[in-house]
Amino acid sequence: MKKLFTSESVTEGHPDKLCDYISDSILDAFLEKDKYSRVACETVATKGEIIITGEITSQAKDVDIEKIVRETIKEVGFDNESTDLDYKTCKIHINLSKQSTDIAQGVDNSLETKQGENVENSEGAGDQGMMFGFACNETPNFMPMPIYLAHKLSKKLTECRKNREISYLRPDGKVQVTVEYEQNTPKRIDTIVISTQHEQNVEMSILKKDIMEKVIEKVVPHNLLDKNTKYYINPTGRFVIGGPLGDSGLTGRKIIVDTYGGYARHGGGAFSGKDPTKVDRSASYMARYIAKNIVANGFADKCEIQISYAIGVAKPVSLFVETYGTNKISEDEIIKKVEKKFNLTPKGIIETLDLRRPIFKQTTNYGHFGKENLPWEQIIKL
Repeated sequence: MKKLFTSESVTEGHPDKLCDYISDSILDAFLEKDKYSRVACETVATKGEIIITGEITSQAKDVDIEKIVRETIKEVGFDNESTDLDYKTCKIHINLSKQSTDIAQGVDNSLETKQGENVENSEGAGDQGMMFGFACNETPNFMPMPIYLAHKLSKKLTECRKNREISYLRPDGKVQVTVEYEQNTPKRIDTIVISTQHEQNVEMSILKKDIMEKVIEKVVPHNLLDKNTKYYINPTGRFVIGGPLGDSGLTGRKIIVDTYGGYARHGGGAFSGKDPTKVDRSASYMARYIAKNIVANGFADKCEIQISYAIGVAKPVSLFVETYGTNKISEDEIIKKVEKKFNLTPKGIIETLDLRRPIFKQTTNYGHFGKENLPWEQIIKL
């Protein structure tokens, strides 16, 4: 049986990703000076303006947020207010408060601690919610093929812009990849869509040729392409106005790009701008860590993990494992291995993955999963 599945990725100049990157840059700056900082930082980007809002509670008193915002915009490549945004002249509004004391008391002292249980459960979850992790053996980094290729293409698009190999590109861009599966195995690429911002006077024929030769052909394995593969490169014919001038941006609006491209379920919580006491982020990383190691250890070819929490409670409310019939041992055995090996309390997750440090800016672009240098991507023996 043949079926098609599509995933998308965006470049770091996409307005939503710009907001994610700013929020994570602010988070890292606070964690660098105070590793116990509580941060839930939201960024809004619109025509000529950046708004920083949310809540930050920290002992770090000398973090220059406006400077971080301008440096981050510059790093992404926005320097033209007539086509997108200018890091030098854009207005920056900062409206931050501190974490609610009602929430803080549940994070600082879990329900278990109040009931006299072990100190290892001293920190409660910062919110209720369910988080998912996923892994499969379709690609070298245990990610689904559609999002794996989409991220590689969008990253290559940015590399070609930054190293001037395609000198007329601007920061904003989107990629979409449709993979044809046969018996749940990826067989070929059916469609590739790339829309990239560009300078005013570029001929579309040149742009399409450059994207084909310098991006697609350099990234996508040739054995996955055939005469029936369809290519849509800047299908509107023009993409000059982009970034926050073309569309507003908001932190946390690319949660499917950040995870598995829609191939696996999502609990609904965003990642960027949140410190590791927020289980939306940290428990999603732990769920990926577990799922990847179940597949890497040969217990299943495909695995999805769900972990759920109640606010102020340390221990998970539930743990769920789904292997889609690909398991080599029973799912009950897998759950027992997980419960024995992994501490799923917020404190246990933070300590296992060493999350109280400024590592989050590097997660923002091209997916939070599949990057081998991140702690939740490490393979261990179960």
